Amino acid sequence: MDETLPGASGPLEGVRVLDGSQMLAGPLCAMRLGDLGADVIKVEPLSGEWTRSHGFANAEVAGETTALLGLNRNKRSLTINLKDEEAREVFYDLVRKSDVYLQNYRVGTAERLGVGYEQLRAINPRLVYCQITGYGEDGPYRDRPGQDLLVQGYSGSMWSVGAKNDPPTPSALWAADAMTAYQSAIGILAALRDRDRSGAGQKVSVDMWSVIMDCQAQEFTTYLNCGIQPERTDEPFAHTWCNPPYGVYPTADGYLVLSQLPIDVLGEALDDDRLRAITSWDEAHLWRDEIRRIVEQITPTRTTAEWIAHLDSYKLWSGPVYTYADVEADPHVQARGMIQTVEHPTIGELRTPAIPIRLSDTPGAIRLPPPLLGEHTAEVLGEVCGLDEVRIAALRERGAV
Repeated sequence: MDETLPGASGPLEGVRVLDGSQMLAGPLCAMRLGDLGADVIKVEPLSGEWTRSHGFANAEVAGETTALLGLNRNKRSLTINLKDEEAREVFYDLVRKSDVYLQNYRVGTAERLGVGYEQLRAINPRLVYCQITGYGEDGPYRDRPGQDLLVQGYSGSMWSVGAKNDPPTPSALWAADAMTAYQSAIGILAALRDRDRSGAGQKVSVDMWSVIMDCQAQEFTTYLNCGIQPERTDEPFAHTWCNPPYGVYPTADGYLVLSQLPIDVLGEALDDDRLRAITSWDEAHLWRDEIRRIVEQITPTRTTAEWIAHLDSYKLWSGPVYTYADVEADPHVQARGMIQTVEHPTIGELRTPAIPIRLSDTPGAIRLPPPLLGEHTAEVLGEVCGLDEVRIAALRERGAV
C-alpha cells in the first residue's frame, strides 16, 4: 500500500486522540499514534503551540517552521482558548467523544486550566490520560524544567562517551524526548488494551528521567550491583564500557565507525602485529587506549568506502559517518522508501521521514500533512461536537476558538 494515500486506515482507526502537548516528546507520541490510524486532534491555543514560532535555524517552508512540520503529520488542528468558560465546555464535550488525552504541561498547569486527570476522568471515565513530565509528578524536582539536554545531564549518560579530559558529551539526538515519546505511546496502547477488558480508562504517567535511566539498564545494573562506574580513558571511545575499537576514526576522505571487533582479526585486516597478538576480550579492554592509537594511525591511509569493503571481507563491523545529504542519497534509504512525500496545503510537496513501524496487515499511512494553525477547528467542532456554523462563528467572534 502507498503510505501517502489519503484516507488509508491503520490498526488504530476509530481511536480519537486529543493532543494537548507541544515541543517534541508529546507531539512525536501523538504523531506516531496518528501514523497508525488514530484520529489525532492537535489542541492548540489561539496563538499556536511553541514550535510554530520557534524552529531550527529559524528555518521555515512557506511560513511553517520545520520543527513543527517534522512532528505533526496525521493531525488536525483545533485552536481553542481553554481559559474561556464557554470554550472549555465545548472542549469537555470533545473529551466525552475521545479515547486519549495527551499533555506535557509543567506539573500543576493542567489542573489550573481545568484539564487535569481527575477533572477529565469525571467527564469521561473511559478516557486514557497520558501525562509526560521531566522528572515525575512528585519528588523534590517535580517543578524543575524537563528539557532534553538537562535530563541527559541528570541521567549520567554523558559520562559514558569520550576521553577522560573531554567535557561531558551530550547526544546529538533528542534522545530523552524521543524515547519518552515511544514509551508514552506504549503506555497509551497498554491502557487502551486494558480498557477493552475493564471498560475504564486510566492515567499513564511517563517522565523523561526515568526513561533515560531505563535506556541505560545494562549500565545501571552493572553499577548498582558491582559498584563499577564508567571511567573514561586517555583516548576517546563511543562508550567507556564497550571494548575497543568502539568509536569513530579518521579516513582519507572522512570518518569510519568501528564497532566491537576481535582485535587479532582486526590486526590481520590492518596488517599490524601488535593487534594480531591481542586475542582475548579482557586483554583488549586492558589495552584499549593503545589499540585506539594504533588504529587511528592506520585508518587515514584509505577512503571510508575502501575500508568498509576491506573490513567486510574479514567480517568486521564497520560503517560510514553520514551527513544528511549522504543519508538522502544512500541506495538503501531509496530502495526502502525511507523518505516520503506528502501534499501540504501551502507548501505543496513536503518531504519527511517515512513511518518507521511497518505492519503487514494494517499498515500505517501518512494521511494528513502537518496542519496549519486552527485549520480544522470548524471541521472538528462540527463533526465531533455537533456544533452548527452559527455557534462556531459566535465562538470565533468572542475569541474562544
